[in-house]
Amino acid sequence: MAERFSLNVKDNDMKFTLSWLKDHLDTEATVTEITDALTDLGLEVEGVEDRAAALANFTIAHVKSAEKHPEADRLRVCQVETEDGVQQIICGAPNAREGIHVVLAKPGDYIPGLDITIGVGKIRGIESFGMMASERELMLSDEHDGIIELEDATVGQKFVDWLAKHDPAKVDPVIEIAITPNRQDALGIRGIARDLAARGVGVLKPHEPSEIKGSFKSPINVTIDADTLASAPHFTGRLIRGVKNGPSPAWLQDRLRAIGLRPISALVDITNYFTFDQNRPLHVFDADKVSGNLRVHKAAGGEEIEALDEKTYKLPEGHMVISDDKGPESIAGIMGGAETGCTEETVNVFLESAWWDPVAIAYAGRALKINSDARYRFERGVDPDYTLPGLHAATQMVLELCGGEASEVVEAGAALDTARSYTLRPDRVKSLVGMDVAADEQARILTALGFEVSGEDVLEVAVPSWRRDVHGEADLVEEVARVTSLSQLEPQPLPREPGVPAPVLTPMQKRERAARRTIAALGYNECVTYSFIDKASAELFGGGSDDVMLENPISSEMSHMRPAVLPGLLQAAARNQARGRMDLALFEVGAAFEGGEPGEQHLVATGLLVGHTGPRDPHGARRAVDVFDVKADAEAVLSAIGAPAKAQILRGAGDQWHPGRHGMICLGPKKVLGVFGEIHPKVLAAMDVKGPAMAFTIFPEAVPLPRSTSATRGAVTMSDLQAVERDFAFVVPADVAALDVVNAAAGADKALISDVAVFDEFIGGSLGEGNKSIAIAVRMQPKDKTLTEEDIELVAGKVVAKVSKATGGVLRG
Repeated sequence: MAERFSLNVKDNDMKFTLSWLKDHLDTEATVTEITDALTDLGLEVEGVEDRAAALANFTIAHVKSAEKHPEADRLRVCQVETEDGVQQIICGAPNAREGIHVVLAKPGDYIPGLDITIGVGKIRGIESFGMMASERELMLSDEHDGIIELEDATVGQKFVDWLAKHDPAKVDPVIEIAITPNRQDALGIRGIARDLAARGVGVLKPHEPSEIKGSFKSPINVTIDADTLASAPHFTGRLIRGVKNGPSPAWLQDRLRAIGLRPISALVDITNYFTFDQNRPLHVFDADKVSGNLRVHKAAGGEEIEALDEKTYKLPEGHMVISDDKGPESIAGIMGGAETGCTEETVNVFLESAWWDPVAIAYAGRALKINSDARYRFERGVDPDYTLPGLHAATQMVLELCGGEASEVVEAGAALDTARSYTLRPDRVKSLVGMDVAADEQARILTALGFEVSGEDVLEVAVPSWRRDVHGEADLVEEVARVTSLSQLEPQPLPREPGVPAPVLTPMQKRERAARRTIAALGYNECVTYSFIDKASAELFGGGSDDVMLENPISSEMSHMRPAVLPGLLQAAARNQARGRMDLALFEVGAAFEGGEPGEQHLVATGLLVGHTGPRDPHGARRAVDVFDVKADAEAVLSAIGAPAKAQILRGAGDQWHPGRHGMICLGPKKVLGVFGEIHPKVLAAMDVKGPAMAFTIFPEAVPLPRSTSATRGAVTMSDLQAVERDFAFVVPADVAALDVVNAAAGADKALISDVAVFDEFIGGSLGEGNKSIAIAVRMQPKDKTLTEEDIELVAGKVVAKVSKATGGVLRG
């Protein structure tokens, strides 16, 4: 069966180990210093896997003796010297013997490879106090034929310390970074090292692959069809004969395994290595399975190929494919075919290094729904100038690890002309980013990133082939700022141009801020809900017409502009109640919409109380929220935004409010400043909210602007004359609201009457059926002279007349 390769595609991420990074970067920086620098450079660190942590509890022990188990031929009863003394351990490994140093797992230790925590056990009647581990049991490799044997070890030494000294690759930290689409060069570890070197975290080591001369002509040639040349401009390859394809060396397996790839064979592992090391995907064909020559062309449509993932794909018309004389053998730039895949019996291979157009690869990958590391890199762009050098570097590794003899290079097409340069004016870094970076430092940074820089006052910058994302001066400025560190950027206010006035908040902006702060100070939690709601909810609050319907809504639950903020808060309350939060205080300050035209909207500040005033307590202070809670809060908000202190409370706000438990705060019948009260039970039921629920809505734009624009307040005027109170009891029809009596009495003499309050209500008795008595206290506050009895009686008469006219009530005798 053909060798399989691993798919390791996770969008926008890249993994590597610290030792692998140090192959390219000469540095003494700590992992923390490296990760901090990477994130600051724009290569955000998603996580760091400390592989030593899982091995922290394991120590080294010495086997003093190993005797055959009396009840089992394959088991050994070992006396093991540990830091806690000699312990007896039963072991079935064939290499368990006297005199070796082993890795000890004590009772209570977690074994990651077995996913168990060991304890004291009894095996065939003999107790065992621990375990001597194999590499697979510690997830260090797939080796499990015997326990780990160590040299140059001491009893009690931490196993991770021994590994750090003798085999550091196995405890290497694994760093995972997020890659933005414009940084395709960072999909190779060398590109990451280059960025760190430019920052000054280390020095980039040289990497210049030597040309490998071939000793014979390749029996396999390659051609590219003329209509495919634009999408496949450059193909290089060569035959390597006489290879031995066995397991790859331990260092290579360790690196691939650390980043989540399964080692397969030396040839396949080499291609995976270059994919991550240099961002250079490669492919190897078993040359003995290739019929004739290779041809790069566009599929006619309908051809089928079994790929290395053991799935058969039907090729769409126009997608690039590599075929031999028999038919398709590889989906170009995406995945090789199973028929020509390498196996352990492979002795002759054809090594491919080609460059494929990113757009063509993206179209093909999406159409075939194949995700592979090769596709991930080719569709973002690999270095076109490294196609041939990459072939030489991979050839060198194949010869070193697998032996063999290389042919001359087979080349079709030609490398792309990627040469381009841009002018960089050093002062543009200051004007575009606001950072003061010297011209010579700009040149140093760009040179360290691989750009070629010339000039002094004005820099001429040649872009390297691997930076296909750089297309002008602004991109060069970004590179300088990124490496210098945007964290050093200090905010600077924009210079004020002559004639531009100082920034000021409008009265409405000030009111909005005051309302928001006041409601939050009252203990409400601010919400930000969508300005769109469903039609049914909108209709409950007087909206839902075609005028405010969206032409292209996000969903059916967001089909109309909201007529009020309250339905959004009720929906939020329902979601919270569904999750067990029954007592809520929510608010939002935002726009509500009465029409679909510009200007047909108004600012509202809405608060919602649901449930009870607080948690249960032994003193019985907990109670259900009521109308007076939201009335007090509404009045506090109105006071904060500068509303007049005197206002009327009227009824008739709307069907969403309880008809007898709400009020409108007004300056007159048509000047409504706000509404408060209990939400109608039918509304709560429709919106699946468990009551009681109280709310208020303030209309900041309805509050009259002050006559004076001065920031100072006027002097407080207080009367030094004695106030007078008189009590009145009126017999009125039972359906008359106390509020009507209060409003009528307050309007009897607005100059003298400062307050009216209800203090008693009586129903039944001698009043007769359908009547009730409402008692009010009227407070009169003189300002210029002390009230005489005649003055008081005159006001009292006005009160009686006003109440009688407004309610039909009579003064109770």
